[in-house]
Formats: sequence, C-alpha cells, structure tokens
Amino acid sequence: MKLETNRLYFRDYEGKDKALLQSMLTDQDMVRFIGDGRIKDSQETRDFLNRIYQTYEQNPEYGLKVLVRKEDQTAIGHAGIIPQFVDHREELEIGYWISRPYWRSGYASEAAEALKQYAFQHDITNRLIALIQPGNTGSIKVAEKIGMSLEKEVIYKSKKVYVYMNRT
Repeated sequence: MKLETNRLYFRDYEGKDKALLQSMLTDQDMVRFIGDGRIKDSQETRDFLNRIYQTYEQNPEYGLKVLVRKEDQTAIGHAGIIPQFVDHREELEIGYWISRPYWRSGYASEAAEALKQYAFQHDITNRLIALIQPGNTGSIKVAEKIGMSLEKEVIYKSKKVYVYMNRT
C-alpha cells in the first residue's frame, strides 16, 4: 500500500520501529481503550509487532502502518486496515493510534479518511468498521468525522465495544 496525505505518509513497520510501538504500548493513556486496557511489556510488544508482520504476509494492503509526518520525518503513530472477526462475521477495521504528543492535531482523522478512501477506491471492501470502547470520545469523533455511524454494540474479546460502520 502506497498511501499519503497532505501531512503524512504511511509505511510498513520495520525493526527500528519497536521503540515507537513500545512507547505507545507503555503509555497508560494510550492503551486505556485498547484491548484489555493494560500496558504491555517488552515481550508483549515483540508479540504485537510479530502480529503486524503476519498481517502483512496475509495481505500487504492490511495491517497497521507507521504514520510519518512529512515535515520532519517523525513517526507519530500508526493506522491501517485490520482484519477482524466480530459478531460471527469477518470485517475490515480502520484502526488508528496517534502518540500522545500529537493528539488533537487532526492526524487520526486525516489517516482514517485516507484509509477509507483507499479501501473504497481500490475495491478492497464496500464496508469498513471501527471498534471503539465506550468512553473513547476522541475515537468516536474521528469515526463520525469520516462519515461512520454507530451500527451496534457488541462484546468483543470480553469487552463491550461500539461498532461504527461506513459503506461505499
């Protein structure tokens, strides 16, 4: 996937990005609404990175990609199209995490909109979701800003989550 926006470009994770991932996974405010909500140790970070690489092998269009700010080549987070199995259905999720120093700068919305457009324009899917835990108002705002709407509430990996959805 070759994708860029006015301010960002997307690239695959590389070994040098383990520090970026570790910094996000050890920030309690970052992981509060991700998975089980707990920070991850070094081994869990390696496992997470390996799952990202496995997703690339499944399909190079999928998986979390490092978001790099064009103006200074700073890696500011990650976003991507992630295969999920939700409520007995295979889905493709737009996922986005921005490192805390870059919150409230519009990067998540910019990345999510670019992913949505890419997926629909390249006929990857005609339906995308975002899985958002209740209370994650920032992520809800991003989903709504790119035209997603609340479809339902489900239990996903033992957590209550909202499923936001958008179709072509």
